[in-house]
Amino acid sequence: MNALNYVSFFENINSFTPINEYEKVLDTNAKFKDPFHEVVGIEKIYFIFQDMYLKLDEPKFKIKEVVEQNNIAYIKWDFEFSFKNNTKEESFEGVSRVEFNEKGKAISHIDYWDTAENLYEKIPILSSFIKFIKRKIKS
Repeated sequence: MNALNYVSFFENINSFTPINEYEKVLDTNAKFKDPFHEVVGIEKIYFIFQDMYLKLDEPKFKIKEVVEQNNIAYIKWDFEFSFKNNTKEESFEGVSRVEFNEKGKAISHIDYWDTAENLYEKIPILSSFIKFIKRKIKS
């Protein structure tokens, strides 16, 4: 397993992807972290993705760039989705840092993306407040 195989997996997963497919690319005790989750273990990672498919319509990762050295890869991606019962497509950019073990399976997957710009600013009640804070910081 290398970064390109890992990327291919995440570009192609969907709500029907069984847990045994995750086991091909993730170590049993893999760590996953993003702005909302921090879990250890394939079952918990699988649950996060299954929950995402329940809440969003057709979420997809579009890979833009992969840099791999030794056992670490940085993967730049766009995440495209729409909320259930909403036809407006949303997207945002992020980067994942993925570390692989000697068998080529991911032991750590950490996502970095801007929750304020990509999520909170799209919630009407929070949008004005966050934009106000950004203006204050800029001055």
